[in-house]
Amino acid sequence: MIGEPRMSLALLPILDPFQKTSLVIDFRPFKPPAAPYIQSMTTTRPYARAVGLLKAKGLRTTRQRIALAKLLFETGADRHLTAEQLHDEVLGQAIRVSLATVYNTLHQFTDAGLLREVVVDPGRSYFDTNTTEHHHFYFEDTGRLQDIAAEAVELACLPRPPDGARVRRVDVIIRLTGDPFASDTHAGGRRARADAPEAG
Repeated sequence: MIGEPRMSLALLPILDPFQKTSLVIDFRPFKPPAAPYIQSMTTTRPYARAVGLLKAKGLRTTRQRIALAKLLFETGADRHLTAEQLHDEVLGQAIRVSLATVYNTLHQFTDAGLLREVVVDPGRSYFDTNTTEHHHFYFEDTGRLQDIAAEAVELACLPRPPDGARVRRVDVIIRLTGDPFASDTHAGGRRARADAPEAG
């Protein structure tokens, strides 16, 4: 009739014979959720931090590199790990990576500037996720490293390097006996737990 409002075909009233009332059925097409909702679903990808770090350094994102980078960097906490410690963590995650691959990958990360190698003894190195200038306490009884802020150590004078050589970096390692976190170390006492508390 003229003057009566027209009902959209998208909202169609249907008579319910049992209730003697009209039900309105919505036939409008489904609209996807707003963009912020979709974005929140896609920005929480696993391994996102690890992949981003590798790509930023121009490293190929292989399965082994992503797995190791996730263990090293995903939490954002500073860590000191030997290759053997990291390999133990990898095995604990049921990831098949050889110790040789762990060694090679750690050195690749170091060359790319993602890690800093700290040599505490001949043939014994730790890989530090904190690449800023700083120094270390080394607890000889447990093999644990703890960061010392760079400004906490004063170097009055450095000897002149031999001709043809230059100073690339100064690492101060203060060796200690006894460890307040000794109960957190492995039974052998030579290797500290990777998650042992450390000062930043």
